[in-house]
Amino acid sequence: MTVTEVPNVAQAIETVESHLHPKPSFALADHPVPTGREEVWRFTPLRRIASLLEETPDAGALSVTIDAPEGVEVGELNAGQAPRGTVLVPGDRLAALADSGAPNARYVRVPANAELAQPIFVDLHGDDAAARANVVTVLVAEPHSKATVVLRHTGSAQVLENVEIDVQPGASLTVVSLQDWADDTLHGGEQTARVARDATYRHVNVSFGGNVTRLHTNVYYEGPGGRAELYGLYFADAGQHIEHRMFVDHNAPDTFSHVDYRGALQGTDAHTVWVGDVLIRKIAENIETYETNKNLVLTEGARADSVPNLEIETGEIIGAGHSSTTGRFDDEQLFYLTSRGIDPDEAKRLVVMGFFVEIIHRIGIADLEERLIAEVERELAETVGVAKHVREGE
Repeated sequence: MTVTEVPNVAQAIETVESHLHPKPSFALADHPVPTGREEVWRFTPLRRIASLLEETPDAGALSVTIDAPEGVEVGELNAGQAPRGTVLVPGDRLAALADSGAPNARYVRVPANAELAQPIFVDLHGDDAAARANVVTVLVAEPHSKATVVLRHTGSAQVLENVEIDVQPGASLTVVSLQDWADDTLHGGEQTARVARDATYRHVNVSFGGNVTRLHTNVYYEGPGGRAELYGLYFADAGQHIEHRMFVDHNAPDTFSHVDYRGALQGTDAHTVWVGDVLIRKIAENIETYETNKNLVLTEGARADSVPNLEIETGEIIGAGHSSTTGRFDDEQLFYLTSRGIDPDEAKRLVVMGFFVEIIHRIGIADLEERLIAEVERELAETVGVAKHVREGE
């Protein structure tokens, strides 16, 4: 693999002056251990992720395999070796620890003008819930290429993960991140994409399992004409905490973004958090953006927090909006289905599946949609209607 050394330009990214986004930095000293009083940490169960906040070397807790079609470059990048560090600057302590604790980053490059018929699969599997994994992955879609990358997380571990995504001019890249962890996993991650002129970026987050999952999904632009679509679905069972935080930085004119996340939860102390923020800078004229979050609460004792935000610094925009809804399971729907002979638990699963399928079908790749539908069906068959016991000591 040949990698050209270039200056680390990530430090030149304009600082966002917002209480929702502390100043990004590679320096761990700039990210003190949170107390829980900070706005960006107030929903997170810090006691449960205390081990993730410690500076711990990578213990090889994750095995990583990459299955890529012919023509795709796969390799590794050392710390400080570009393009590592040119897209993502850590926004919190977890991301800074992931960067400093990962001596090597996985590197995947889709060459210019290539159109891949098959997805690239990056499988990350853990086998020790007490061991730390610090992981950095760098994905590059060169100009006018078209590809899909699927990140599949399975097993047990304590994981800190950064994913840098560079979508270059005219490229079209879909990234699917599937968190299908065992129930004892801790996972903190940050996935940041830079979308260049006339490029299209689609990101799909699917989160099941895990003890605590806290993921940041960020997008910013490198020129006009960039489009970003962020979709997500998540299911929390008893005692699980799943937290998704979105940030779309419209820092270029004539750009587009759409965010749609949907969650379902059941069981005592099941907790989901969705925080979406869109920043429209003064320079970002003629942009269009909308974000929405919907949550379906299936049982008593579950809690969904949803916080949409818009920060607008110019009035010269096509449109901007946001919405959030959290509701109980519709008893009329359940009655309708059970009156036709469908088991109540199966009826719940059918309703939740319909709630999620609309998001899955937006991926636009039939084979991948079928895989995800099968994953969702498997998860719902194991969980909906059969809430797990709350984990001891949580």
